[in-house]
Amino acid sequence: MTGPAPQSDERRASAFRPKSLAGQLMLWITVITTCLWLLAVGFGALVMQDEFGEIFDSALQETAERLVPLVVDDLNRRDDLNVPRRIERSPAQPGEEYLTYQVRDRAGRVLLHSHTASAEPFDVPLKVGFRDGARGRVYTAATADGAIFVQVEDSAEERREAMVEGALALLLPVLLIVPATVLAVWFVVRRVLLPVETLRAAIGEKDGGNLAAIAAENLPRELQPILRSVNLLLARLRAVLAAEREFTANSAHELRTPVAGALAQTQLLMAELKDAPTHARARQIEASLQKLTKLTEKLLQLARAEAGIGVSETAFDLVDVLGVVVTDFQRASGTASRIRFRSDLAGPALREGTADAFAIVLRNLIENALLHGRADEPVEIRLTETGNVCIRNGAAAMSEAELAAVRKRFSRGRTLAAGSGLGLSIADRLLAQMRASLVLTSPVAGRVDGFQADIVFPAAR
Repeated sequence: MTGPAPQSDERRASAFRPKSLAGQLMLWITVITTCLWLLAVGFGALVMQDEFGEIFDSALQETAERLVPLVVDDLNRRDDLNVPRRIERSPAQPGEEYLTYQVRDRAGRVLLHSHTASAEPFDVPLKVGFRDGARGRVYTAATADGAIFVQVEDSAEERREAMVEGALALLLPVLLIVPATVLAVWFVVRRVLLPVETLRAAIGEKDGGNLAAIAAENLPRELQPILRSVNLLLARLRAVLAAEREFTANSAHELRTPVAGALAQTQLLMAELKDAPTHARARQIEASLQKLTKLTEKLLQLARAEAGIGVSETAFDLVDVLGVVVTDFQRASGTASRIRFRSDLAGPALREGTADAFAIVLRNLIENALLHGRADEPVEIRLTETGNVCIRNGAAAMSEAELAAVRKRFSRGRTLAAGSGLGLSIADRLLAQMRASLVLTSPVAGRVDGFQADIVFPAAR
């Protein structure tokens, strides 16, 4: 019962798949051109049938009228006219006989007939003119006194054969012209629609990481309004994103200041209440404020990520940013011994985006590795020769479902360590804006456990 479902889904998806403009133009032009050619062939065949009929009728009439004096002269030399005479064919003239004739008297008797004609009279009356018989068309000619009639018959089968051969002679070139027309239509449509394809590809490249204006290069007049509208929309988006980033940065500064002030006042209060009974309560307040500070920092990073701080038309040096962030962690007293950094890349590596956004990504991934990794195992950070970043730490193996879940906001894996569950979500969001991807793996290659986060940049074009 479940077998046909995927096929029906495929059919439903294909039914709603957008159709290609070039494909539709090619299809309709080809179909219309082919139909017009076939109509022309059909009309030509009708005209040819009428003309062939006139030619055959003219040949019948001319043959019959020329036979009349010859037949009369031959009959005048004969003594016995009661026995029908058959005109034998000359052995020197082999081949098919297309015209047959009979010579009949006023009573309808056959006096003379050609080699292939029957001795039985043709089934047409003895009247001068054209008649259609059972086997073909007959023309009847007569002497001036109406005593002798000459009837010449043209085979209907021969007429049909001539008509079919003539129609095929018209149709065969069409069979060659139609493929040539299809190729010509394909070539012309591709050439004419090339600017449309170029504009489509340029618009398709515009995403959260690329909002630069599209250059107008040899676009047709009809596409210029579309290009202007798209560039105007991109300019508005850039302005909105810039305003949102500025607002987020200002809000982050204004929010950090009171929290930092409250934490400083609490620490001063703890120093004054060294041996007082309320010292423990002051320490709890300090711990809560420190937790609030970290959560506030993550929320501000998330807000900046939502504002699109990774979107930029500029580039940054991956090596410089990674070196600064790793150095900061190595200088911290609590994490210096666990950081292991190795670079396989020689020279700088420029990437699209902002250094600030990439630094946030690195800090979140390294903090995640230090916080949730085993305390007795190092955090390995490696810059590969292709310009990608690999961060690995010891941890229990995770399933595919768990790896997918930890990417979501406020989602945490099987851990007792403190955290907000926002680090990986922020990193994933910012990397998407920089056209990079975050690949999570567990267990790591060559081990039965461990957690690995890879920052993969697109290949340089």
